Order: sequence, then structure tokens, then C-alpha cells
Amino acid sequence: MSGLNFLKRSVTAIAFSGLLAVGAWAQSSTTTPPTPTPDVVQDQKDINHDRRDVHQDTSDIRHDRRDIRTDRRDIVNDKKDISTDKSELKSDVSKYGANSTQARADRKDIRADRSDVVGDKKDIVKDRKDLHHDVKDRRHDRRDLHHDRVDRNHDLSKK
Repeated sequence: MSGLNFLKRSVTAIAFSGLLAVGAWAQSSTTTPPTPTPDVVQDQKDINHDRRDVHQDTSDIRHDRRDIRTDRRDIVNDKKDISTDKSELKSDVSKYGANSTQARADRKDIRADRSDVVGDKKDIVKDRKDLHHDVKDRRHDRRDLHHDRVDRNHDLSKK
């Protein structure tokens, strides 16, 4: 076998593989992808919508939990303020008397702090209800998402 025969065989092999590649490329570019049925398209739209709903519900849950934490922190801080105001009231009563303007201001501060505690407790109750409803909404949306995926797969298998 001479070098010329070897060269002819390699050129023939390269040309043949090039023809095969061009044929495969031409065949893949001329075939159109199958068009999905309207049921599959609608199911996919429903799936995308439910995924957005689940994502939004999850972020709502995170925000509600953060609100509950901040309200609890506010209650703790308000109770600290009440205790400092009580000690100030005690010292002002002993210095200036029970009906002095300083003692009245301290009593007013204590009342304001107590009303803040009550408001924060009401906020916690409201935030817990919101959290409960958001968890329920997410559960429903996840169930809808599952049903839509099952419907899509059922519609795809009908083809």
C-alpha cells in the first residue's frame, strides 16, 4: 500500500462523512417541530400561573413571619420602657411629689407604652391570621400546580 492509496482513502472517507453531516443537517432543518394541542398550551399556562402564585405565597409567608418577629421585639422593648418609666416615676414622686408635672409626664409615658403593647399584641394576632391564610393559599396553589401538571402529562400522552 503506497502513500497515494492511503491519501485517496482518507479523502474519500472525509468526503463521505461530510455528505452524511450535510444530509443530517438538511433533514433536521426542514422538519418542523410538532405543534402542541391547545389543551397542552393551556395546561402549561396554568402551570406557569400556579408557579407564580406559589412563589408569591411563599414570599407573603416570609413577610408575615418577619412581621410577627418584629411585633414580638416591639412588645419586649415596650415592656422595658414601661419598667424604666416606673422607676423614673418612683424617683420623681420621691423627689417632687405625687402630683408634680414630672410624675404626671411619667404616668402619661407609662399609659402610652401600655397602649403600644396592646397594639403590638393585636398586630401579632392579625399577622398570625395572615400567616395562616397565606399557608392555606400556598397549599391550594401547590395542589392546583400538581393537578395542572397531571393534566398536561395526560394530554401529552393522548397524542
